Amino acid sequence: MVNESHAETPSAQLAKQRAALDPLLAKFETQLARRIEKARALRQSLAGANGTLASFADSHTRLGLVRDKRGYVLREWAPNADAIWLKGPFSEWLCKPEFALQRREDGIFELRVPKAALKHGTPHRLHVRWPGGQGDRLPAMARRVVQDPANGSWNAEVWAPRRAYRFRHPLPKPVAGPLFVYETHIGMAQEQPRVGTYDEFRTTILPRIQAAGYDTLQIMGLAEHPYYASFGYQVANFFACSSRFGTPDQLKALIDEAHRLGLRVLMDLVHSHCARNEVEGISRQDGSDHQYTRPGERGEHRAWGSRCFAYEKREVLAFLLANCRFWLEEYQVDGFRFDGVTSMLFLHHGIAHVFRDYGEYFGPAVDEDALAYLTVANELIHEIRPDAITIAEEVSGLPGLAVPVAQGGVGFDYRFAMGVADEWIRLIKDVPDEKWSIEKIWYELTNRRRDEKSIAYSESHDQALVGDQTLIFRLIGSGMYDRMSILAQDLGVDRGIALIKLIRMLTLTTAGDGYLNFMGNEFGHPEWIDFPREGNAWSHAYARRQWGLADASLLRYQHLAAFDRALVALAREHGIPDGRDEYLLLADDKAKVLAWLRGDLVFVVNLHPTRSYTSLAIPAAPGEYRIVLDTDRVEFGGHARQDAATRHPTYTDRIHRHFLQLYLPARSGLVLMLGAGQGPTS
Repeated sequence: MVNESHAETPSAQLAKQRAALDPLLAKFETQLARRIEKARALRQSLAGANGTLASFADSHTRLGLVRDKRGYVLREWAPNADAIWLKGPFSEWLCKPEFALQRREDGIFELRVPKAALKHGTPHRLHVRWPGGQGDRLPAMARRVVQDPANGSWNAEVWAPRRAYRFRHPLPKPVAGPLFVYETHIGMAQEQPRVGTYDEFRTTILPRIQAAGYDTLQIMGLAEHPYYASFGYQVANFFACSSRFGTPDQLKALIDEAHRLGLRVLMDLVHSHCARNEVEGISRQDGSDHQYTRPGERGEHRAWGSRCFAYEKREVLAFLLANCRFWLEEYQVDGFRFDGVTSMLFLHHGIAHVFRDYGEYFGPAVDEDALAYLTVANELIHEIRPDAITIAEEVSGLPGLAVPVAQGGVGFDYRFAMGVADEWIRLIKDVPDEKWSIEKIWYELTNRRRDEKSIAYSESHDQALVGDQTLIFRLIGSGMYDRMSILAQDLGVDRGIALIKLIRMLTLTTAGDGYLNFMGNEFGHPEWIDFPREGNAWSHAYARRQWGLADASLLRYQHLAAFDRALVALAREHGIPDGRDEYLLLADDKAKVLAWLRGDLVFVVNLHPTRSYTSLAIPAAPGEYRIVLDTDRVEFGGHARQDAATRHPTYTDRIHRHFLQLYLPARSGLVLMLGAGQGPTS
């Protein structure tokens, strides 16, 4: 119970309301109230007299290289520094007196840059001197960072084109139904073994995503990262879009075109850690190990080889919150997928840790400063863009993550249902499909917090990285290379294609409020992802997407793409997944049959490898049903064992229960709809 002194506070009331919805929280009501109050107090402290978080999250308008009517002013927060110089071709890359920044009392260094020094495209750096050392650094809020092709070094670059990009198309409408997320990466989105560009993605890939039926892009690797093979998760420059893909204006044009096509754009936001890089990153920016990151061991992320932010410091909060605001306003992204939230929330970062009970969500390992930051970040994002979307990539299951702040939660709009993909891998890898437990599958698919919105997926980029395999590759193996012709018959390929369709249908239609697909998986991309690195002789062979496979009329990849389009189209037409409870109709472990109701549709799946059923009884509301989707259709790589024109009236047994009597071939699935219609819709 909450202490008497806290019983009437708003935070205590919210904690009590949360515990009423989740009885397992009752034991931790006091701790929960304290956390809610901590986030509330932090917000009030940051918002100040103006009452808005946006007024606090504006440091990007004052720090870094700022242009005004008189030219440029450079400001850098470096409290441990003794002296800072701006250098570049204008100073012969030397530390000259006229380019020395002056230190203010608040630890900020400032320079009114001589007018003739900087123009569009001018490379530059800082040289920082601190007690006991010195070194080159880039401005922490540099808007553009470019690698010198001659020597491989990275420099900040002035981005001030004569004509600034002007967005032409309105922002997408707020989400009114389920979210269909297409996870993408700009550099590997092209077919050739090289780094792709923003322009190529805009002209070539956006039309594919729209045609596939997805309505939301989740773009990885947008913020600048020196090491390409990090997939964009070792960020060095948080305010610069990756220059290896093109210019800031080319990224803006990509986002603008996505909006024209009705696609929302989410950015993978990495606020869980920063790259160790010291010259081109913010690690030890002023020579100390405690400027943006925590000192000593707490500042080291051993598993990732990166540095951990000091979420308890006001200046760090200003940096991170300004970063959220910057991407929303400067690039008009529609929200963020926050990466590595588990790592942020726990001092042990969740590495090799199994979360067994609620006590771990309220124990000493929880980083309550990070939790408060995430709450305030969600408030800021929705203050600036009420329709913005935030998604937490979080594996511990910490309660309240995707509950609105006003209801005592952290404020994310969605959380990923990450356990679903893990369960599919476990089954395919370790259990013969004839021994799959239907009841266990149903439990894993529907095991989610009912008061929090979730997005499910059968696999994301994680399952495609080198060292792992995509589901389709695990199912088919080397047959992906030489047995996918429509002119050949292969039982292993048939099995793989049949099962991957059922896995996707099961995942999408039992998910909470959205569904995610990784780029290329919709057509069963045959190979893993391996970015160029020393271990593969810097090859791009596996850092690309082979779109031609899906376009080839003689290959079976087209069948998987066609099925994915039909499944997504049907789901969008019927507003599925919609967050409402799915209703289990039948879970027969012996027959390997699963049937459920979602919205106005009945779903039936036969996972048995050999047994087909000619008169399978499925409980259903009375009436006549028609098939609206059949996984066994020829255009989906099936064998057309079902007559799509057949109507399926229910029958009544002796105690007046109603059943559908279906023909259900082995490894196939049906979606049926009650009522009138003229044949299948998909």
